[in-house]
Amino acid sequence: QVQLMESGGGSVQSGGSLRLSCAVSGYSGNRCMAWFRQAPGKEREGLAHIDSDGTGRYANSVKGRFTISRDNAKNTLYLQMNSLLPEDTARYYCAETRGRCRGLLDYLYDYWGQGTQVTVAS
Repeated sequence: QVQLMESGGGSVQSGGSLRLSCAVSGYSGNRCMAWFRQAPGKEREGLAHIDSDGTGRYANSVKGRFTISRDNAKNTLYLQMNSLLPEDTARYYCAETRGRCRGLLDYLYDYWGQGTQVTVAS
C-alpha cells in the first residue's frame, strides 16, 4: 500500500523559515508529488508540484518563497518555506499521483498524507 507521512511543521514568527518533509512508501516508478495546504474555513490550496525529474511548479501565492524538491533515492519530498507570513498558517499535506504532474487541482492526486500544522505568528 502507498503511504505518505509529513513532518517538520511547527510554530514560527513572521519572516521565519520551516522545512517540511514527506516520506513516501509503497510503490516505484514515475510519479508526481505535490504540497497542499488548508486553513480553517478555506478550501484546500495547491502550492507546488514536482515531477520525477525534479521539475517544479508553484502557485503564485508561494512563488519565490517556497521551494519544492525531492530525493528519489530516499523516497522523500521536501518543501522549504522562507519568508513565512501569518496567512501561511494552515495544515500542510503532501500528495502523489502516477505519472507526470498535470496541475494543482486536488482531484488529480490519489494518495495523501495526514498533514502537519504550520502556524506563523504575526
